[in-house]
Amino acid sequence: MDIKHLQYFIEVTKYNSFSIAAEHLFITQPTISKMIKNLETELGVSLFDRSRKQLTLTDAGKVILEQAKLVDKAFHNLELELDNLLGLKTGNIRIGLPPIIDAHFLLKFIGLFSEKYPGISFQLTEDGSKKVEEDVENNLLDVGIVVLPTNNDIFNYFSFMEEDLNLILHPSHPLAERDQIDLAELQNESFILFNKEFVLHDRIISACQSVGFAPKIISKSSQWSFIEEMVSWNLGVSLLPESLCHHLDDKKVKSIKVVNPTVSWNLGIIWGKNQYLSFAAREWLSFIKEELKKGL
Repeated sequence: MDIKHLQYFIEVTKYNSFSIAAEHLFITQPTISKMIKNLETELGVSLFDRSRKQLTLTDAGKVILEQAKLVDKAFHNLELELDNLLGLKTGNIRIGLPPIIDAHFLLKFIGLFSEKYPGISFQLTEDGSKKVEEDVENNLLDVGIVVLPTNNDIFNYFSFMEEDLNLILHPSHPLAERDQIDLAELQNESFILFNKEFVLHDRIISACQSVGFAPKIISKSSQWSFIEEMVSWNLGVSLLPESLCHHLDDKKVKSIKVVNPTVSWNLGIIWGKNQYLSFAAREWLSFIKEELKKGL
């Protein structure tokens, strides 16, 4: 059954005339008569009582008319929703990001995108890179911001930031006046790290082991502000991304460059290779790529 069969049927009942309905639909009367006859044959009932001079619906016709109106309304709503999606008048983008990135970066692009597409909403979820990857893979998120590298078999991605991690310590610490510090000099320090959900947890441990020591970890957290607070009470040291260090209170903690080796991270945006991506999410990815090019 074609939706047009029902729409033509509704038009005939609206004007109570095949000829007037055909005129309004810009088709011939024989065409609309044939369409109605085909509909009757398919349904196995007569829609109109043709024994009378005036066009009259049968009992079956009355029932089918009510249902046809519901189907036609649903189809019309579907067309409107698709138009809204394709025109990006509506939509929702689910983004996962680690709480250790500088949120100003992301909020800037969300603000610019919202100016262009005010009907698109954003759902932001903070988690470590490992959890973000898991949620993107399970289609709980559309896109995610993670520490690269990622699993190329599962995700598409592009990189947008690479930076070093800096040492943060208390201003009274013996190393606080240094301009830079070799990583090996931190072997006797107590470390405060992000928890195991964060790729940086593994990255820092691996870097320390590469210069001959396993870091003594006294605490773990999922919040950089809590790590800053613990360092400000001189409970230990930590390594944080350079961009994040700009937002720390320099009266409470000192930020110092780490060398030999530097410890870095590369941030990227990922999305699933084998999953449906909404029109809004696709446009978001194209938009942010273009905005990043402008900044180069």
